[in-house]
Amino acid sequence: MNDPLDRSQRLKTLHDSHNKTPSLFERLSQLLLREPEDREQLLSILHSAHERELVDADALSMMEGVLQVGELSARDVMVPRPQMDMIDANAPLDNIIPYVIQTAHSRFPVFDGNRDNVIGILLAKDLLRYYHEEDFNLRDILRPVVFIPGSKPLNVLLRDFRGNRNHMALVVDEYGGAAGLVTIEDVLEQIVGDIEDEHDWDDDEDMIVAADNGTWRVKALTDIEQFNEQFGTEYETEEFDTIGGLVTNELGRVPRRNESLIIGPMQFEVLRADARQVHVLLVRKTPAAHPEDAPLET
Repeated sequence: MNDPLDRSQRLKTLHDSHNKTPSLFERLSQLLLREPEDREQLLSILHSAHERELVDADALSMMEGVLQVGELSARDVMVPRPQMDMIDANAPLDNIIPYVIQTAHSRFPVFDGNRDNVIGILLAKDLLRYYHEEDFNLRDILRPVVFIPGSKPLNVLLRDFRGNRNHMALVVDEYGGAAGLVTIEDVLEQIVGDIEDEHDWDDDEDMIVAADNGTWRVKALTDIEQFNEQFGTEYETEEFDTIGGLVTNELGRVPRRNESLIIGPMQFEVLRADARQVHVLLVRKTPAAHPEDAPLET
């Protein structure tokens, strides 16, 4: 005859097992037991997990970013050569220090003779030694520069950054010349989204800022109505609220850094973007634009 106490204990154990809430890891593991056959199926499983509230929106976004990193190369996220802020090793320090302060970067490629001959990386904080060392020599404080091809996968580059503790790499073309640069921040932004840095301006009202040579830096979150008013354009506002949404729709996907396209009388170049959205655009009128399409004075 069964012991009533044993039977009661078994019933309690069974009840507890039915009412125990599985952990997030356990629930996600159950979903992933359905081995995906390709990337699209994996994304479908992750989105299904999000719909079931097994993962939140931020976690889903980062997972998508991780998958995206595996498909991108250094060329896709690099700051192109024309936009690189570099320092001439032969320039007087009286010129270099104000330049460092003005650009507000933490690291600078340093070249000797021409911009293709990069000899090292200058950390802005190392310039503090200039104020207490009598025999200060800029070349003595330069850090080694890491050269990489534009085809280098971002996931491999991120592993290298972590391994050698470098935060910047110079992208070179097939002839050994400087094509652009990539920082660890550029790679991480593809996973976690945009990171505020020295390139960003904080005033929410300054959504459109005049740059050089008839160009404007425009935040992607700028209302299309504000953009139209500023530049005298007539972009539609029925489907999209922001200029970033307009550019994304025109491309049919999330824009990548350095991509350029023409919409109507304006040319848009992507300055900052991550795996999920564009953040900053460089805007100029196209050569074919009529005089009346010219941007209004700021």
